[in-house]
Amino acid sequence: MEDKLREECGVFGVWGHPEAARLTYLGLYSLQHRGQESVGIVTSDGERLHSVREMGHVSEVLTEPVLTRLVGPNAIGHVRYSTAGDVSVNEAQPFSIKCHRGEISVCHNGNLPFADELRHELEAEGAIFSSTSDTEVVLHKLARSRKPTLYEAVVETFKEIEGAYSILILTPDALIAVRDARGFRPMCLGQLDGAYVVASETCAFDLIGATYLRDIQPGEVVSIDQSGLRTEHPLPEREPAFCIFEHVYFSRPDSIIYGRSVNKSRHKMGKQLAREHPVEADLVVPVPDSGVSAAIGFSSQSGINFRFGLVRNHYVGRTFIEPKQSIRYFGVKVKLNPVRDLIEGRRVVLVDDSLVRGTTSKKIVEMIRQAGAKEVHLRISCPPTVSSCYYGVDTPTSEELIAANHSVDEIRQFIGADSLGYLSHEGLLTACGADEGLKFCTACYTGKYPLAIPARPARAKKVAGGK
Repeated sequence: MEDKLREECGVFGVWGHPEAARLTYLGLYSLQHRGQESVGIVTSDGERLHSVREMGHVSEVLTEPVLTRLVGPNAIGHVRYSTAGDVSVNEAQPFSIKCHRGEISVCHNGNLPFADELRHELEAEGAIFSSTSDTEVVLHKLARSRKPTLYEAVVETFKEIEGAYSILILTPDALIAVRDARGFRPMCLGQLDGAYVVASETCAFDLIGATYLRDIQPGEVVSIDQSGLRTEHPLPEREPAFCIFEHVYFSRPDSIIYGRSVNKSRHKMGKQLAREHPVEADLVVPVPDSGVSAAIGFSSQSGINFRFGLVRNHYVGRTFIEPKQSIRYFGVKVKLNPVRDLIEGRRVVLVDDSLVRGTTSKKIVEMIRQAGAKEVHLRISCPPTVSSCYYGVDTPTSEELIAANHSVDEIRQFIGADSLGYLSHEGLLTACGADEGLKFCTACYTGKYPLAIPARPARAKKVAGGK
């Protein structure tokens, strides 16, 4: 069913808590929406690292016997969706090595667009890689650095590596968090019972009862050890370019991302969408779950009643057995079902957060019509997606993006809606806080990339980072 830009990955770390492994389990559980292919945790007991990496969901992999083996008061964890590399346990993170610096473990959310070039250089010098992930390049650079301390090696490495990254590094005696100088991907800092916690989203702090302190800033390196927390901004200064799609779709609405409520941004997107594309209708219906906040905003601004006219089955696994006799649009129907008594005979405004290939939207519009809707008006709470992402998001090629090749009216005809309206670029920026000083990357809507990409990049899914 999914016709969305896919989540990148999620990272979580703990320093100085006796329940580090279990807190990391809970943190990753909160971040499961950011990656569903694999999960991993590495803990430190002050002398050595203990690791588990497996394919599957957090609750499937991190069982009680597994968590019992992950001893120590310090940990990092990762949930992965493969925006780069193969799909196998070899690609699962965190990655760990032993070198002259001792044991080092790394996990990463983002993308290193020039990782292939670095990898070829390292391989030519004799380096051996165990995965296809760009994250492994970081480990090789750290191991080869001649700097006397790991912290100095980290700074040297990331001064040389351009890209989008929020990275956690764990050794037996330190936890280091690094965010790239443009701040593409989010990462925040919190505290719990005197311990420090780091996560991709604040919703992970809420589950464990941690206090959100602040975002880790673009270009900031945070090092935590027995002496406490040390922070510096040693990376070259760059113009901020926060991924705006975190607010459109990726992050949970209960998170604070870039210092701003995601739910607030989505609600404003919906209100602005109603101003830009008004329509006479009887119901505003969200495409659950990610379209809900924007649909509430649309309803509030337009005065049209909000109703949950589509019910989502939350208990569908990653795979399901289809009937031998084909059922039309089975993949969508097994996850979404219209509420006929709400929809029948009414004019429906269907609100979704994005429209990528258009295939799923077409099926949902047809389902709404089959439930008896008189009219179906589709409203999308972001601009048309016309370009691939090379900063850690799984994006179809431009040939597959329907808005890159068709006009709005051609898309409307394809999906079968009575009208189609996208939120404007300016409306999206305002809703997400650009007027308050936040600066975003909107390359997927404009084709203007804040960081140069390789001259001949592979498909975005295959160049984006380990994640």
